[in-house]
Amino acid sequence: MSMNIGSLKANEDGTLIGRITTLGFNAVVALREVNSSNERAPAFDMMGLSADRRTWVKIGALWEYTSNETGEAFLSGRLDDPSLEKPLDVAMFRQDDGSLNVSWRRPQRRRAAPSFGSNDALPPMPPAGSDEGQGNTGSGAAAGGDGLGESTAPAPSSEAGGRRNARSKADDTVAA
Repeated sequence: MSMNIGSLKANEDGTLIGRITTLGFNAVVALREVNSSNERAPAFDMMGLSADRRTWVKIGALWEYTSNETGEAFLSGRLDDPSLEKPLDVAMFRQDDGSLNVSWRRPQRRRAAPSFGSNDALPPMPPAGSDEGQGNTGSGAAAGGDGLGESTAPAPSSEAGGRRNARSKADDTVAA
């Protein structure tokens, strides 16, 4: 569900100007066209009138999009102000009279992972060393007990070039 939080109309100079109002934010805003050759640049800067009504301050930017479903063009962007806890995402839709309605929609929360209630409980895990539930009927699960199968690596050699088990050459000289 989206909420209408403002509207903008063209003034005598053709500038779209109006008010955006929520319970905690109330500002006179105007749109200033952005002239840029960068294809990623916004279409408009959103300007807010300062509290002393002497200057305009940039409070956001709007990009132009087209709805895939209706083909309708609209503006979408974000406004930010120190009085806001976090930036406000807005969309602006052109009306028949040329004005823009400013709409806000609460971002949808990510859905939580499904919970497993008593009816959806998972079966107990099989004990370690068991081949139950391994999905592997080959000799690896039964032979090795870890379900990883048999190794193709050569067994360690006890000859001079082989690998020693947890002992170093220093241990050999002390023991001799």
